[in-house]
Amino acid sequence: MKTVIVTGGSRGIGEGVSRVLADHGWAVIAASASEAERAAFAPHDGITLRHVDVTDAASVADLFAGVERLDGLVNCAGILKRDAEYDIEVFQQVIDVNLTGTMRCCLAAHDLLAESGGAIVNTASMLSTFGGPLVPAYSASKGGVAQLTKALAAKWAEDGIRVNAVAPGWIETEMTGGLRSDAARAEGIMARTPMKRWGKTSEVGALVRWLLGDDASFVTGAVYPVDGGYLAV
Repeated sequence: MKTVIVTGGSRGIGEGVSRVLADHGWAVIAASASEAERAAFAPHDGITLRHVDVTDAASVADLFAGVERLDGLVNCAGILKRDAEYDIEVFQQVIDVNLTGTMRCCLAAHDLLAESGGAIVNTASMLSTFGGPLVPAYSASKGGVAQLTKALAAKWAEDGIRVNAVAPGWIETEMTGGLRSDAARAEGIMARTPMKRWGKTSEVGALVRWLLGDDASFVTGAVYPVDGGYLAV
């Protein structure tokens, strides 16, 4: 059985990814910083919940120290502070979680993944491509994740590690709940989305599963949109 760590794996897209992978036979370690999220998580036989604060090097080291074999890492831990990210302290916090936290986990996973010939999937965003005026830190961090993915892919191919990213668009999660309940804003989003619906976390999970698997064995350094065609318009 293959083992994967999913950071941010107890809620939102991370939870969807965790459940898809567990449903397909992976042993999933879903790690998050929120005790409340872990307490509310509906149990799954294939998922073990762990604590991790991706902004804390010791916490990240502790998560990986207890893993004997690792075949995949999925970096889903992330935050967004709409309307607050022009405050420099908030800006730095978002960057630390979304971008630097991703790098911390990639570095911590490197040796284990090199031993197994494993793969990494990072979480970028459609905002890796264009800017979000209300979320400058989120936009910058996700642009950074896309470029980090390409840099690590180029460097770590020699170690047998593939590194790719998914770039979700408008997905049904708690984070997008406010937008989905705002009729005017939701209408604007759907007007630009060719498929005319919100995505599901399981649809992101399906792509992550493929990127981690053997069918994607010659794929590295790629950033895949999962957005119903939003970026195509």
